[in-house]
Amino acid sequence: AHSLRAFFIAGLAEGKSILKNPLLAEDQMHALKALKEFGIKSEIKKDKVIIIGTGGRLQLPKEIINVGNSGVTARFLASFASLAPKGKIVIDGGKRMREGRPIQDLIGALNQVGVKIKSIYGNGCLPIEIEGGTFEGGKAELKGEISSQYFSSILISAPYAKKDTSIKCLGEMSSRPYIDITLQMMADFGVLTKHSQYKKFFVKTPQKYHSRNLTLEGDWTNVSYFLAATAICSGRIKVKNLRLDSVQGDKIFADLLKKMGCQLIKKQNQVELISKGNLKSIKRIDMNSYPDLAPTLAVISAFAQGQTEIYHIAHLRFKECDRIKALVKELKKIGVEVKERKDGLVIKPNKDNLHGGVIDCYNDHRMAMAFSIAGLKIPGIIIKNEKCVKKSFVDFYQVFKKIGGNYKFLAP
Repeated sequence: AHSLRAFFIAGLAEGKSILKNPLLAEDQMHALKALKEFGIKSEIKKDKVIIIGTGGRLQLPKEIINVGNSGVTARFLASFASLAPKGKIVIDGGKRMREGRPIQDLIGALNQVGVKIKSIYGNGCLPIEIEGGTFEGGKAELKGEISSQYFSSILISAPYAKKDTSIKCLGEMSSRPYIDITLQMMADFGVLTKHSQYKKFFVKTPQKYHSRNLTLEGDWTNVSYFLAATAICSGRIKVKNLRLDSVQGDKIFADLLKKMGCQLIKKQNQVELISKGNLKSIKRIDMNSYPDLAPTLAVISAFAQGQTEIYHIAHLRFKECDRIKALVKELKKIGVEVKERKDGLVIKPNKDNLHGGVIDCYNDHRMAMAFSIAGLKIPGIIIKNEKCVKKSFVDFYQVFKKIGGNYKFLAP
């Protein structure tokens, strides 16, 4: 989350930014490739990315920009592209992006602030066409229930609009901590924003991002898989380079595991988790602000004592797959008693019924990583299309092996 936002913001800043400790997976590579089309140069060197920003003076892309299955890149580009010179820009993507990852609410909000943008096939998904030079600014209203990325998209580009921009959130904001990451990153690069309890956001113009050298903090979401692995097995793990005061919502996972019976030690920039492998249920939990943790929590709840209900996650139906439906189907394959709810799921553990199975992860990186953790306790777990983890965690299986996990790749 930090790396993607930093790439777009550094691209708008004037001059050279050096970003240390970036996350470089498929999403980030799609973003850097797209930014290049707007005249933003970047270079990857060991543990850092160097970005030469344009000061907001973008060039008009000559080709259609394909973001693959990177929903966040597509959404950020929807606003960003409108800052380019006059001309048409087309953003396209993979099959899921064209069919099941909606962007219509963002299109509507951008129309309200002057941006000429449309879904080419009229289905509210990619491909989209944006007219450069049309981000006027002004007032917009936007539903908050589907994705906070819509708000982040507009906020990141708003300092370069022609006039002040305000966004009113209709209803409840989902995945709110990701908005905090956006606002923090904007401030780190010199742009101030205001908000009223996440109900209204305001960006004054003119403001400009300033290039800078920045060390990006560790990703709590990626760390969660190995904390989960330790929790269901008896063992100990220590993870460094984490900000304990991070605005990342997913840092809560370590505390959830403590509630489930693990010992948790926090000090300086690291956490240590110790588990005897005997977990108790978290019972009932609202995961609206932590949607990326839901698949992992659902999987490890199959090994806990007592029923677990995960709710308030209806927005998971619009991710790389319908994660609620997918979780229910795949958990049942390995013997877990689970019920689907409109906005979540209920897991009733029965360890004696657990068995191996072939898991379809629906080309969803979060599904693949969560069910890989299940394989530490259940023999015979096979993950189809496991390479989709590269979307957010290129060396997931190498780290998985490093902490003691055994796996082998099967012939296709």
